[in-house]
Amino acid sequence: EERLDALVLSERGLPRPSAEAIGALLMAEVRERGLKLLEMGESAQSLVDRERCLRDWQPDAGWPDWSDENLLNTLEHWLAPWLDGVTRVDQLRKLDVSNMLRSGLNWEQQQALDRLAPTHLTVPSGHRRRLTYAPGEPPVLAVKLQELFGLGDTPTVCGGKVTVVLHLLSPAGRPMQVTRDLKSFWQHTYQDVRKELKGRYPKHPWPEDPWNAPPTAGVKRRR
Repeated sequence: EERLDALVLSERGLPRPSAEAIGALLMAEVRERGLKLLEMGESAQSLVDRERCLRDWQPDAGWPDWSDENLLNTLEHWLAPWLDGVTRVDQLRKLDVSNMLRSGLNWEQQQALDRLAPTHLTVPSGHRRRLTYAPGEPPVLAVKLQELFGLGDTPTVCGGKVTVVLHLLSPAGRPMQVTRDLKSFWQHTYQDVRKELKGRYPKHPWPEDPWNAPPTAGVKRRR
């Protein structure tokens, strides 16, 4: 509007901004307010954590820098191509961040990510249990003790380079022991745990010989 005090002399509509201009404004808002404007979700956060761990474990493998700082500095590369049709800040939360980041990896990197830093491991009971990753730390596998009967070697990731931290759970799902040496646990600690918990959880198996007992996620079978 062109005005003289309260008198409107003329008015005209502004042209619709281009998609590039809208995208630039949206990215500027993300840079100012942070990645919290995007809905990371469990899948995206898990992907980022796994990739960051591999970057630490394989510093010469060419894994991209997915630190928060670098992601904010490279929005034009990984966010901008997905902003077609997005015109409001609240629409950013509907974007699939996991797919956006994963598509920035080449095919070989995507395959290596899933092979070297899997989301789950299959334990002797036959169940798939989730691994939890945190940059700078070994991955954690929380699993009920009875599901690991017969297993001597502690699971590893990154092609055997990184040993998993086992959170051994009671039948109620409470942590009993934390170990990176499962063999030592069976040899030196299991019998004490067995004495302590056998009476508390009588429906679950507590064999004297855990090496030859069948792994299970359930209770003892009735005879």
